[in-house]
Amino acid sequence: MNFTVRFTRQALEDLQRIEEFLVELALEHGDFDLPLRATDASRRELRILETNPYTCRKVGSNPLERELVIPFGGSGYVALFEIVSEQEVAVSALRHQREDDYH
Repeated sequence: MNFTVRFTRQALEDLQRIEEFLVELALEHGDFDLPLRATDASRRELRILETNPYTCRKVGSNPLERELVIPFGGSGYVALFEIVSEQEVAVSALRHQREDDYH
């Protein structure tokens, strides 16, 4: 079974915020491939939600709300999502693993 993955407005804003940070970091350190590598890693891991969202760890008391860990470098990112139906997954937020929590 395949799921459609959609991103909420907040998740899209989170992606933009993370991308802007990565561009700044790339310019600061001269690692101009950094944003592309992070994007590739994120896309690769987010594809898991299309086929196996139930394999991700549960969050709180709602068994359909889960987190996907996206490894990258020495840490990575975490995507908060909900399995909305048998056909759809909604990503509601993304954060770096070292951030305190979702917004």
